[in-house]
Amino acid sequence: MRTLRTSEDLFGSVPDFHYDPCYAELSDDDGSTLRIAYIEAGPKSGPVTLLMHGEPTWSFLYRMMIPVLADAGLRVVAPDLVGFGRSDKPTEPSDHSYARHVEWIRALAFDVLELRDVTLVGQDWGGLSGLRLVAEQPDRFARVVAANTGLPTGDVDMPEVWWQFRRAVEKAPALDIARLVASGCRHAPTPAVLAAYDAPYPDESYKVGPRVMPTLVPTRPDDPATEANRAAWAVLRTLDIPFLCPFSDGDPITAAMAPILKRTMPGALGREHPTITGAGHFLQEDAGPALAEVIADFVRST
Repeated sequence: MRTLRTSEDLFGSVPDFHYDPCYAELSDDDGSTLRIAYIEAGPKSGPVTLLMHGEPTWSFLYRMMIPVLADAGLRVVAPDLVGFGRSDKPTEPSDHSYARHVEWIRALAFDVLELRDVTLVGQDWGGLSGLRLVAEQPDRFARVVAANTGLPTGDVDMPEVWWQFRRAVEKAPALDIARLVASGCRHAPTPAVLAAYDAPYPDESYKVGPRVMPTLVPTRPDDPATEANRAAWAVLRTLDIPFLCPFSDGDPITAAMAPILKRTMPGALGREHPTITGAGHFLQEDAGPALAEVIADFVRST
């Protein structure tokens, strides 16, 4: 597997994200290795929160939440998905699969970092991959926070707004990462913040991950990932792990998933699930500190 690695110099002007990156070498599932990046903050002895980002962002998305969680005594681990942020970027679309992305995060979290009693915080693809991990290794998790995410199987069609997004990503001659992020926010990010989302991708050859991820979402019953996701649903329906759904009030892509998760997950039943107001798909950008307070309270109360 051929990969590209973004020069660290390109991250020099990233605002409000002054964390030293950590790196781990993982099997690329193709006979070699690749490097995955993550940051850590907060006390090492604190309860673990695994902050999982999605398409087309990176761990920078959580910059306003990390200080709140760390100050609450939580150990924060925020990885960059393979193909995103500071992590290595496979150059062929065929290098990416749903199963590989789940495995790469599993290997980092459990083989390298040996995390236990984890609170998963998953948004967008952070939930698509993170909920699979919860189903496949539930003994590693203490809680789940699913925010603007889901676990599609392809048995129900995705909303039209998502299809519009997918078509735009597939057809764009030059993929404008910053514009994609801005379109998912209620409040316009500053130019410096938008530049930070562009930083991992000095040219189009680095953008294979962001381009291909929408095509990996199961959209038909015979999708390659469908059976694994159906199996994950079957397990998740039996788990009594505390489960919180703080969805935003302004995300047409994932809004329909909130009531499904709330009524299906045993650990969500009878729980008050706060709505994050004034926020779009990327609620970490629009209301990061508020979401972080909700998570800290959830950990304290469970």
